[in-house]
Amino acid sequence: MDLRNIAIIAHVDHGKTTLVDELLKQSGAFRENQAVAERAMDSNDLERERGITIFAKPTSVEWKDTRINIVDTPGHADFGGEVERILSMVDGVVLLVDAAEGPMPQTKFVTSKALALGLRPIVVLNKVDKPDAEPDRALDEVFDLFSSLDANEDQLDFPHMYASGRSGWADHDLDGPRKDLHALFDLIVNHVPEPKQVKQQGDDFRMLATTLGSDPFMGRTLTGRVESGKIAVGATVQAISRIGQKIEQFRVTKIQAFRGLQNADIDEATAGDIVTLAGMSKATVADTICALAVDEALDAQPIDPPTITVTFGINDSPLAGRDGKKVQSRVIRDRLYKEAESNVAIKIEDTPGGEAFEVSGRGELQMGVLIENMRREDFELSISRPQVIMKEEDGQRIEPVEEVTIDVDDEYSGAVIEKLTGARKGDLVEMRQNSGKTRIIAHVPSRGLIGYHGEFLTDTRGTGVLNRVFQGWTAHKGPIPGRRAGVLISMEDGEAVAYALWNLEDRGRMMIGAQAKVYQGMIIGEHSRDNDLEVNPLKGKKLTNVRASGSDEAVRLTTPITLSLEEAIAYINDDELVEVTPNSIRLRKRYLDPHERKRMAKANQ
Repeated sequence: MDLRNIAIIAHVDHGKTTLVDELLKQSGAFRENQAVAERAMDSNDLERERGITIFAKPTSVEWKDTRINIVDTPGHADFGGEVERILSMVDGVVLLVDAAEGPMPQTKFVTSKALALGLRPIVVLNKVDKPDAEPDRALDEVFDLFSSLDANEDQLDFPHMYASGRSGWADHDLDGPRKDLHALFDLIVNHVPEPKQVKQQGDDFRMLATTLGSDPFMGRTLTGRVESGKIAVGATVQAISRIGQKIEQFRVTKIQAFRGLQNADIDEATAGDIVTLAGMSKATVADTICALAVDEALDAQPIDPPTITVTFGINDSPLAGRDGKKVQSRVIRDRLYKEAESNVAIKIEDTPGGEAFEVSGRGELQMGVLIENMRREDFELSISRPQVIMKEEDGQRIEPVEEVTIDVDDEYSGAVIEKLTGARKGDLVEMRQNSGKTRIIAHVPSRGLIGYHGEFLTDTRGTGVLNRVFQGWTAHKGPIPGRRAGVLISMEDGEAVAYALWNLEDRGRMMIGAQAKVYQGMIIGEHSRDNDLEVNPLKGKKLTNVRASGSDEAVRLTTPITLSLEEAIAYINDDELVEVTPNSIRLRKRYLDPHERKRMAKANQ
C-alpha cells in the first residue's frame, strides 16, 4: 500500500479539527451508524471545553490503495513546540485559511516553519459559504504571505481548493458541485510525495522520537516516523541523545500504528511509517531510537526559546490542604519535570529554597493550560505573576517583542492604538480599514501584553479579536506601568459576612461573596483608589434592643468579580500570588503578615 504523511496547519478557529472529522467520515474510518463526538480529534477535556487544539495528534485514513497519515496540529503559537516537531515527521502540509479572515498571525507562524523545511503546501480556502467570505482576496493574501516568507518557485506554485469543512465538501472551482471531499483526497495523493524514507528500507533502523506518551498497560511510549530500515516487535534497539550519547538499550515490547481514531497493534513497521513504540524507560523527545550498529543521531528540529517565566510554589496559605491531595513540593517537582519531558517548549529550574520552581514557556495560555491540568489532577499551587525573560547582547539588555494583529470595529480602533502605543510601548506597523472593521498590526514588548487581553475585551465591548506571535528581540524599552488600582486585603481569618461586604462596596469592587472563607493577607476586592487597603470582611451588624422600621431589610450585594485562571495570573502584581486549588482560585499577598509586608516593601525601595 502507498503511503502519504501530511499535517493540517492553520490559525486558531479556521476549522482544522472539523475538516479532519469529515475526512475520517468520508474515507470510511467510521461506520455509517457509529456515534462519534464532534471534533473527535480534540480528545483532551480542556481542548473540548475551550474549543482549541492543544496537543498534536495523528490519525490515518485509506483512500484508493493509499494510506494517508494525517496530523492535526495546534493553531496557537503558545503550543508551537508541538507544531515544529510534527512538521519534521511529514512530507506535505494542507494549509487551511478562513476565506473571510484570510491569513492570520499563527498562519504565518506555522507556514514559515513548513516552508523552511522545504514542504510544498496545498492551500484550502475554508468556510467559503460564510456571508462575509472573500475567497479571492484571501488567496491573494496567501500568495503575498508566501512571498514575504521567501518561498521558492515550487512553493509559490501551490494548488488551491475551495471548501466548507462543516458541510463536508471541497472543489477546485468556487462554483463546483460541492458534493464531497474526494477531490481533496486525490490532490493529497497526487501532490504530496511518497516518504523518501521508503527507499531506505534495507538500511539500519532509525527513528526520531517526536512525541512522548504514557499508557497504563504499556508504560512509556514514543511516537515518530521511521526514517530508515524496519522494526519488529521483540527487536533489541538503543536510544541515543542529540549528541550521540547512548541513553539505554531496550527490547521493543509493542508497536502501534494509527488506524482511524484507534491505535492498532502491528508486528512490523517499515521506513516512512508513523508509529508508537513501547519498551523504553529513559528515552524521550528528540532522541534517536536506532539499531545497535548506528552511532550517529538524527537531526532534531530546533525549538524557539521560551519568552516568559512563572514561579510555581507550594500552597502555604492558612487554607492549604483542604481541597487538594497533592501539596508537597516533591510531588509538584516530579509533575513539572514529567511535563518538561514531553513538552519541549517548557523549561523547569529549581529555586534555592527548593519549595518553588521556575517554569519557562511560550505564553500565558500555555502556562494557564498546564496549571489547569494540574489543579484537575488534585494539586494545590501558589503561582507568581509572569516575568518576561530578558537577555544580554553586546552589553545591551534586550527583551522579546510580539507581533500583535487586532481586528476591531472602527469605533474602537482609537482606544486600542492609544493603549498599545502609549503605556505599553508598542510600535504601530500597519493599519487597514475594510467595511467597518480595522485591522491593526503592532510590535509590542511581551511585558506590555501581560494582562492586556481582559482590558482589550472591555475596550472593544467583547467584539475585538486579538492574536499574537513571537516576532524577535529588541532593546529594552524602559518601565511599563502595571495595574493602576490597589486591592482590598482581609485583616482577619474566618467567613465573610454579607453585612461587612455591603459596607465595603463603596471602597471598591468585591472578588468574594458572603460566607466565602478568608484569611489575613488574602485579596478580597479591587480598591477604588491606587493604594492597597486592609479591611475587615467579618464585621457583623451590632445588635441592639431597639428596632427601627426598615433597618433590618435584606442586604443586597453586587455580584462579585470572578477572574479566570489566566486573568488572575495576569491581574496580580509582583508582591502577590494566585492560590490555585481543585475548587478555588484565590488572590493573596506574597507576605500575609502586614508587618512583614511593610518591612519587605521598605527593603525593595
